[in-house]
Amino acid sequence: MATYEYFCNRCGSFDVKRPIGTASAEEVCPRCSNTARRVYTSPGTAFTSPAVAGLRELEEESRENPAVVTRVPPKEAAPRPTHPAHARLPRP
Repeated sequence: MATYEYFCNRCGSFDVKRPIGTASAEEVCPRCSNTARRVYTSPGTAFTSPAVAGLRELEEESRENPAVVTRVPPKEAAPRPTHPAHARLPRP
């Protein structure tokens, strides 16, 4: 889903969520039912958190240089119980 911005001459701008590529050039204003035209704006990436931005950079890097696995990773040890009563529970 993408967010598209429209501008109504009476009410101002408003957003509409539609599947990518399905936005029309005009939309009905939800406040006054007047015809509003689509406004082309830049994608909203300026408000991306640093964590999400870092993950996107890693994703883009992995497209160009994917990490190749050459062997099966070692099996991790089972975590120890956090409560003493867990140790007395039946094991499969």
